[in-house]
Amino acid sequence: MYAAVVEPSKIAQVLGLRRKITSIEQLDRQVEAGLPKASLGAVARHVYGTSPDAAALMQRVIPSATFHRRDQGLKPQEGERVERLARVIATAEQVWDSVDDARAFLSTAHAMLGGKRPIEVALTELGARRVENLLWSLFHGVAA
Repeated sequence: MYAAVVEPSKIAQVLGLRRKITSIEQLDRQVEAGLPKASLGAVARHVYGTSPDAAALMQRVIPSATFHRRDQGLKPQEGERVERLARVIATAEQVWDSVDDARAFLSTAHAMLGGKRPIEVALTELGARRVENLLWSLFHGVAA
Protein backbone atom coordinates (compact mmCIF):
# COMPACT_ATOMS: atom_id res chain seq x y z
CA MET A 1 0.00 0.00 0.00
CA TYR A 2 1.31 3.45 -0.91
CA ALA A 3 0.77 6.73 0.91
CA ALA A 4 2.17 9.09 -1.69
CA VAL A 5 0.51 12.47 -2.01
CA VAL A 6 0.30 14.75 -5.01
CA GLU A 7 1.15 18.42 -4.70
CA PRO A 8 -1.72 20.49 -3.25
CA SER A 9 -1.23 22.97 -6.09
CA LYS A 10 -2.10 20.21 -8.60
CA ILE A 11 -5.29 19.40 -6.70
CA ALA A 12 -6.17 23.10 -6.62
CA GLN A 13 -5.57 23.30 -10.36
CA VAL A 14 -8.02 20.43 -10.99
CA LEU A 15 -10.50 22.24 -8.73
CA GLY A 16 -10.11 25.36 -10.87
CA LEU A 17 -9.06 27.47 -7.87
CA ARG A 18 -7.51 30.81 -8.70
CA ARG A 19 -6.01 31.28 -5.26
CA LYS A 20 -2.50 29.86 -4.96
CA ILE A 21 -2.52 26.75 -2.78
CA THR A 22 0.86 25.50 -1.60
CA SER A 23 0.01 23.23 1.35
CA ILE A 24 -2.51 20.62 2.42
CA GLU A 25 -3.46 22.96 5.29
CA GLN A 26 -4.35 25.74 2.86
CA LEU A 27 -6.38 23.32 0.76
CA ASP A 28 -8.16 22.04 3.86
CA ARG A 29 -9.01 25.61 4.93
CA GLN A 30 -10.37 26.35 1.45
CA VAL A 31 -12.60 23.25 1.56
CA GLU A 32 -13.84 24.16 5.06
CA ALA A 33 -14.54 27.75 3.98
CA GLY A 34 -16.47 26.47 0.98
CA LEU A 35 -15.18 25.63 -2.47
CA PRO A 36 -16.71 27.65 -5.30
CA LYS A 37 -19.61 25.93 -7.05
CA ALA A 38 -17.55 26.03 -10.23
CA SER A 39 -15.09 23.54 -8.72
CA LEU A 40 -17.55 20.69 -9.23
CA GLY A 41 -17.86 21.50 -12.93
CA ALA A 42 -14.09 21.87 -13.27
CA VAL A 43 -13.56 18.41 -11.78
CA ALA A 44 -16.21 16.78 -13.98
CA ARG A 45 -14.86 18.44 -17.13
CA HIS A 46 -11.34 17.32 -16.22
CA VAL A 47 -12.46 13.72 -16.68
CA TYR A 48 -15.24 13.91 -19.25
CA GLY A 49 -14.80 17.21 -21.07
CA THR A 50 -18.20 18.45 -22.18
CA SER A 51 -19.79 15.02 -22.66
CA PRO A 52 -23.08 14.16 -20.90
CA ASP A 53 -21.01 11.97 -18.55
CA ALA A 54 -19.69 15.17 -16.94
CA ALA A 55 -23.21 16.24 -15.93
CA ALA A 56 -23.97 12.72 -14.69
CA LEU A 57 -20.84 12.75 -12.51
CA MET A 58 -21.79 16.16 -11.10
CA GLN A 59 -25.25 14.83 -10.14
CA ARG A 60 -23.73 11.82 -8.40
CA VAL A 61 -21.61 14.14 -6.27
CA ILE A 62 -24.26 16.78 -5.55
CA PRO A 63 -27.86 16.41 -6.75
CA SER A 64 -28.77 19.01 -9.36
CA ALA A 65 -31.53 20.66 -7.31
CA THR A 66 -29.21 21.00 -4.29
CA PHE A 67 -26.42 22.37 -6.46
CA HIS A 68 -28.65 25.03 -8.03
CA ARG A 69 -29.96 26.15 -4.62
CA ARG A 70 -26.43 27.05 -3.51
CA ASP A 71 -26.00 30.82 -3.64
CA GLN A 72 -22.49 30.78 -2.28
CA GLY A 73 -19.82 28.12 -2.26
CA LEU A 74 -20.24 24.47 -1.52
CA LYS A 75 -20.80 23.29 2.02
CA PRO A 76 -17.73 21.68 3.62
CA GLN A 77 -19.10 18.14 3.27
CA GLU A 78 -19.85 18.74 -0.43
CA GLY A 79 -16.42 20.31 -0.89
CA GLU A 80 -14.78 17.24 0.64
CA ARG A 81 -16.42 15.04 -2.00
CA VAL A 82 -15.28 17.35 -4.80
CA GLU A 83 -11.75 17.63 -3.38
CA ARG A 84 -11.53 13.85 -3.10
CA LEU A 85 -12.27 13.46 -6.82
CA ALA A 86 -9.81 16.25 -7.66
CA ARG A 87 -7.13 14.49 -5.60
CA VAL A 88 -7.71 11.21 -7.48
CA ILE A 89 -7.63 13.03 -10.82
CA ALA A 90 -4.39 14.86 -9.90
CA THR A 91 -2.88 11.55 -8.79
CA ALA A 92 -3.84 9.89 -12.09
CA GLU A 93 -2.32 12.78 -14.03
CA GLN A 94 0.91 12.50 -12.05
CA VAL A 95 1.12 8.73 -12.45
CA TRP A 96 0.31 8.73 -16.17
CA ASP A 97 2.19 12.00 -16.83
CA SER A 98 -0.55 12.86 -19.30
CA VAL A 99 -3.96 14.46 -18.95
CA ASP A 100 -5.33 12.35 -21.80
CA ASP A 101 -3.97 9.06 -20.44
CA ALA A 102 -5.25 9.90 -16.95
CA ARG A 103 -8.67 10.71 -18.40
CA ALA A 104 -8.73 7.38 -20.25
CA PHE A 105 -7.74 5.49 -17.10
CA LEU A 106 -10.34 7.22 -14.93
CA SER A 107 -13.20 6.73 -17.37
CA THR A 108 -12.54 3.11 -18.38
CA ALA A 109 -13.69 0.08 -16.38
CA HIS A 110 -10.82 -1.63 -14.56
CA ALA A 111 -10.70 -5.30 -13.53
CA MET A 112 -8.95 -4.49 -10.22
CA LEU A 113 -11.93 -2.29 -9.30
CA GLY A 114 -14.59 -4.89 -9.94
CA GLY A 115 -15.08 -3.80 -13.53
CA LYS A 116 -16.05 -0.27 -12.47
CA ARG A 117 -14.64 3.00 -13.75
CA PRO A 118 -12.07 4.43 -11.32
CA ILE A 119 -13.80 7.82 -11.17
CA GLU A 120 -17.01 6.12 -10.03
CA VAL A 121 -15.20 4.04 -7.41
CA ALA A 122 -13.59 7.26 -6.12
CA LEU A 123 -16.98 8.72 -5.14
CA THR A 124 -16.49 7.25 -1.65
CA GLU A 125 -13.48 7.76 0.61
CA LEU A 126 -12.64 4.07 0.72
CA GLY A 127 -13.10 3.83 -3.03
CA ALA A 128 -10.78 6.78 -3.58
CA ARG A 129 -8.15 5.04 -1.47
CA ARG A 130 -8.52 1.92 -3.61
CA VAL A 131 -8.03 3.94 -6.80
CA GLU A 132 -5.05 5.82 -5.36
CA ASN A 133 -3.44 2.56 -4.23
CA LEU A 134 -3.96 1.10 -7.70
CA LEU A 135 -2.42 4.19 -9.29
CA TRP A 136 0.63 4.16 -7.02
CA SER A 137 1.04 0.42 -7.66
CA LEU A 138 1.13 1.17 -11.37
CA PHE A 139 3.54 4.04 -10.79
CA HIS A 140 5.93 1.82 -8.83
CA GLY A 141 5.69 -1.01 -11.32
CA VAL A 142 3.81 -3.39 -9.08
CA ALA A 143 1.43 -5.65 -10.99
CA ALA A 144 -2.06 -4.24 -10.75
